Amino acid sequence: MYTIMIVEDDDKIAAILGSYLDKYGYASVRASDYRNVKQTFAELEPHLVLIDINLPQYDGFYWCRQIRTISNVPILFLSARVGEMDQVMAIENGGDDYITKPFHLEVVMAKVKGALRRAYGEYASVSVTASDRIEVEGLTLDRAKGTLEWDGRRAELSRNETKLAEELMKRPGEIATREQLLEALWDDVTFVDDNTLNVNVTRVRRKLEEIGIDKAVDTVRGQGYRLLVSWRDVP
Repeated sequence: MYTIMIVEDDDKIAAILGSYLDKYGYASVRASDYRNVKQTFAELEPHLVLIDINLPQYDGFYWCRQIRTISNVPILFLSARVGEMDQVMAIENGGDDYITKPFHLEVVMAKVKGALRRAYGEYASVSVTASDRIEVEGLTLDRAKGTLEWDGRRAELSRNETKLAEELMKRPGEIATREQLLEALWDDVTFVDDNTLNVNVTRVRRKLEEIGIDKAVDTVRGQGYRLLVSWRDVP
């Protein structure tokens, strides 16, 4: 049984979410001490977190960052904020997805199921093998560890960043369509905001820059993205 931690200060919404999750066989637990969300998370060890942005004491962005210091479990934001910048902030601070309020419970369940499948189910990495490493001109992706390495430098990747890097590195120089990338990152793309993919691509670009590779992910307008082997001739 998967445990889902709900961090939501609206009692009614928290109760509805908890009841619905319990109905579908999950164990829902609610974090009610908004000064110690990280401590509650460490004690409960949930498999997934549903978190609001507007919380007492510190906001959801802060607690997402705190949880990311000790765990890589899926974190889904639930918020009444509908601005693109809020969605960007959610992902930049370590979130895996963003659901706007008011929401349909079926959408929440679809995203929860998809995130759990990717993290622990049929799509999860279960062992470290030679196939877990992809190398392109000295750039190495370790899918099991979630790292990119080049020229002695290493960048840590989130789950989505790892999947995106894998799709690009499997076809260097070729276009990975937006549809291919969306399907690789999310099982059900019906409710995925297109801007979410853009944000994830930007994060991968930044991780490449961290290890000394600039301008390697090319945007092909109207089609998708491709990995340019721009670092091949770098001295």
